[in-house]
This record gives sequence, C-alpha cells and structure tokens, in this order.
Amino acid sequence: NRPATEVNALMTLLDSYLKNCQRTAKKNNMRVRVIGDISRLSAKFQKNIRELEEVSAGYTGLNLQIAINYGSRDEMIRAMRKMLNDYDANKLSAGELDEARFASYLDTAKIPDPDLLIRTSGEQRISNFLLWQAAYAELLFMDVFWPDFTPEHLNYALHWYAHRSRRFGGV
Repeated sequence: NRPATEVNALMTLLDSYLKNCQRTAKKNNMRVRVIGDISRLSAKFQKNIRELEEVSAGYTGLNLQIAINYGSRDEMIRAMRKMLNDYDANKLSAGELDEARFASYLDTAKIPDPDLLIRTSGEQRISNFLLWQAAYAELLFMDVFWPDFTPEHLNYALHWYAHRSRRFGGV
C-alpha cells in the first residue's frame, strides 16, 4: 500500500543491491533470504532473488533477511494456504498442527525468531512486521529515523538488551 513513486525508487535501489549482493554474500559468508510475497514482482526480479538465495544457501556465517512486499498478516494467510494445500493432498493431518509445524510454512522457516526488535522513527508499534516471530522478542522503540541510525544507537540497543530479563512467557 505504498505510493508508486516510493515503490519504484525502492525497486531501483534493490535491483542495484541484488547485483552486488552475491559478491558481498560470498565475501562475508552470508546467507541471504527474501521474505514477503515476491509474486507481484517482475519475472527478472524474481529470478535474481532466487539466484541470490540459491548461491548463498550454503553460507554459514551471517544471515540477512530482506523484506520485500512483506506484511505479517499476508505471510500468515499465505502459510495457511500452503497448509491447506498440503492437507488436501494428504500431506498433513489436523493432528500434526502445532506451533512448529505452522512456523515451517512461514517465510521465515528455519530462521531463528528475533530476540530483539528495534523500531526506529519514534513510532510505538510493530506495523504488521514479524507478528508471529516476535512473540517473545524484546521490543525497543527509538526516536531516530533509520537513515540516522548510527553504531552508537546500535550499541545502546545491545546494552539495553543485555540488561533485559528474558522469560519467554514465563513469570
């Protein structure tokens, strides 16, 4: 639901980024995955994304997730459609459904849930971002816009996180 001018500018930026990302991924032993519904992107852009994911699939150092055309509610609906397709094909029974099984159908399958979610811009909401995955994440809201986010802001966030008491839903 973004303005066309914003989407076009972002696509130009991402196209440039994808061209350099394979080299960067190799240099940094970085696995790259794209989350979101890429079906509305051009065939060329989808091919570039799949190629980057395939090339970097064996890298074991850093993990980079890029959200393109991503909304968490949409992700969950797409996951449910995949599950229903598997159910209809007798690949899944109702008794097999649990949190882990559901998570395996999400865009972030096999990616650890975030421990810390930093929301920049001063907004006090997570805006349909990783709703399932952020269930036990520590949420830090910072009154700084993303382009102005500095290493000092990151150090603050890490220091803040280090002093949190992680209970994962417990008392």
